[in-house]
Amino acid sequence: MAKIINDSKTDPNKILPMHYLWAREHYKSGVANNWTPEEISMQQDVEHWKSPDVLSDTERRMIMWNLGFFSTAESLTANNLVLAIYRHVTNPECRQYLLRQAYEEAVHTDTFIYCCDSLGLDPDEIFNMYETIPSIKEKDDFVVELTTSVFDPNFSTEGSENTQKFVRDLIGFYVIMEGIFFYAGFAMMLALKRQNKMVGIGEQFEYIMRDESIHLAFGCDLINAIKAENPEIWTDSFQQEVTELIKQAVVLEKNYAHDACPQGLLGINAEQFSEYVEYIADRRLERIELPKVYGKKNPFPWMSQATDLNKEKNFFETRVTEYQTAGSLDWD
Repeated sequence: MAKIINDSKTDPNKILPMHYLWAREHYKSGVANNWTPEEISMQQDVEHWKSPDVLSDTERRMIMWNLGFFSTAESLTANNLVLAIYRHVTNPECRQYLLRQAYEEAVHTDTFIYCCDSLGLDPDEIFNMYETIPSIKEKDDFVVELTTSVFDPNFSTEGSENTQKFVRDLIGFYVIMEGIFFYAGFAMMLALKRQNKMVGIGEQFEYIMRDESIHLAFGCDLINAIKAENPEIWTDSFQQEVTELIKQAVVLEKNYAHDACPQGLLGINAEQFSEYVEYIADRRLERIELPKVYGKKNPFPWMSQATDLNKEKNFFETRVTEYQTAGSLDWD
């Protein structure tokens, strides 16, 4: 029986026969969702950004902070994939997906370059916010701290303790970074798009959210597969540790929500963004087979509706207008 890690019999160059068919399905979903930022027009966004009347100071600040957080968070995630996860997950179909995900992280980083160039923003200001904005720095530092041991070139996943450390790393990046720390920002940017403001950036955030939903699904399947094959690591104390990490992450994301959008947006206050983070955190806990903590309802049902569209490419408009597999994905 093949194992997803610590399998001396695995040949990472031999992809057939496949043992983890869910990895192949996530790969195919990623390919079906292919997009690039240049397909999306930014003309209206440039007009909105230059106009003194369209955007409030709060909205401008919120846009800047979300561009600042995501621009470096995507790079952090890509580094973790390429330098840590790919090295330790030697199963070939999982590696195939990781290569696809790494490409998508590069597309996301390119998106923020495209946004900066289109709007004439100062790239030093945007790409240094992970050092200059405390609530952004705290989120990035939290995730980096979770992965210190795994980035050690001498680290191995051999043994229960090291397997636990590796799962902790996977939870840090897939469940916390991509599954919690991204979602207040998604809600803010999509709420702005619902007001017909900065629609180009809003569409790009929708497409990033689509990609991230598949990243999250793959990460949770990977975590659950490692747990199933190494049940001795999933102790009561480790489950409690993971739950506490997620609760700490929720506090940090709620702090960010209040900092990035203190006055809220039209019809939405900062507390509702915080409730959404708690709702999302419960979904993440359940996905890795842990009990819910918060019991909140989704305050933004339109978050699913906003991205639940079949999209395919319209070559005359040179933009993405339809996707192929939206109905099969779980956006929250």
